[in-house]
Amino acid sequence: MKSKKIILIFLAFIIVIIAILGVIFVWYNNSLKPVESSETTEDPVVRVEITEGMGTSSIADLLESSNVIKSASAMKIYAKINNISTLQAGKYDLNKTEDMPTILEHIINGEIADEKVKITFVEGKNMRWVAKAIAENTVNSEEDVYNLLENEDYIDSLIEKYWFITDEVKDDRIYYPLEGYLLPDTYNFENKEVSVETIFNIILNYTEDYLDQYKEEIENSNLTVHQILTLASMAELEGKSTEDRAQIVGVFYNRLEKGMSLGSDVTTYYAFKVDMGERDLTAKELNTENPYNTRGPNMEGKIPVGPIDNPSKSAIEATLNYTETDALYFVADKNGKVYFTKTNEEHNEIIKELKDNDLWYTYE
Repeated sequence: MKSKKIILIFLAFIIVIIAILGVIFVWYNNSLKPVESSETTEDPVVRVEITEGMGTSSIADLLESSNVIKSASAMKIYAKINNISTLQAGKYDLNKTEDMPTILEHIINGEIADEKVKITFVEGKNMRWVAKAIAENTVNSEEDVYNLLENEDYIDSLIEKYWFITDEVKDDRIYYPLEGYLLPDTYNFENKEVSVETIFNIILNYTEDYLDQYKEEIENSNLTVHQILTLASMAELEGKSTEDRAQIVGVFYNRLEKGMSLGSDVTTYYAFKVDMGERDLTAKELNTENPYNTRGPNMEGKIPVGPIDNPSKSAIEATLNYTETDALYFVADKNGKVYFTKTNEEHNEIIKELKDNDLWYTYE
C-alpha cells in the first residue's frame, strides 16, 4: 500500500509539473503574439528610442512599458533561447500589430526610423506663410524665423556666399530680406530639430542651382536680380499661366517706360500684410504711400522695394522672357482669365462687362 501511495503522489507531482509547464508554454507562446490585432488598431506605430548602453533586459522592460510587446519576461526568455545579444541603439517606429520576433528582428537589423521632415513650400506664398510652415513642421517657432531674418550678420554672410543676393535686401524698408529668394519646392530635412538657418541655406542652394543657368542673361538685363524677382513675384499672383505672366510682365515694362505706376493690387495687399482672399482692400489702403504699394502715391515708374512672395520657376522664366505687347492694362476675371487692353477706357469697359456677367471676383 505504501509503495502504491508513493507512486500516486509521484504521478500527481508529474501531472502538476506538466500542467505548470503547459501553462508556461501557453503563456510564453501567447506573449510572442502581437499586442493588438490589425483589425482593431487605428494607429499601431509607437516611436521607441533605445539608447547606447542599454542591455537586453532594459530593452525588454522598455518595449513592455511602451506597449509594443506583451511581456518583458517572455522577451528575455526568447532572447536567451535564440542567443540574441546584439540589439542596436536608435529610434524605432515599432508596430504593435507585429509579433515579438518580428519586432526584435527590426532592432537586431538596426532598422531605425526615418526622421526626415518633408516640407512643401508653395509657389506664391509670402514669408509669413513660410514662417508658419516651418513652425508647424519643426521645433522652431515663427519668431525663430523672424529673428534670423533680422540678424544682420547672417544676411551679410548670405550676400558674401551667394552671387544673386545683394545689398538690396538690406534696404530697411523691406519687410523680410529673403522674401522672393526661397524657390518653392518640396524639401527634405534630417529631422524636426533642423535649424531655420539650415532650412534657409538648403533652399538658397537650390535657388542658386536654378538661377545659375540664367546668370549671364540676368547680368545682361537692365534690371537687377532683386528687381527681376520682384516683378516675378507680382506676375506670380496676377496670372496663372506662364503665357499670361509673360504678357503681364510686358505690361509692367511698358508702364515703367512711360513713367506710370504699375497699379498692381497684389502689392497693396502685401504692403498692408493682408493675405489675398482675406478681404477687400480699403480705399485708404490703396491710396496710402508705401514702398510696396504700386497703387499708392509717388510710385510712378517704380518697382516695389522688394518681392511680395516667393515666385515659381514659371513666374521667373516669364519675367526673364517676357512677351512684348502694346497693352498698358490688364485685369483677371474670377476664373483667372486675363484681359489685356491698350487704354484706360478699354480697361474700364472690360471691368464693367465682367461685373455685368457675374465674372468679377468679390470676397465673401
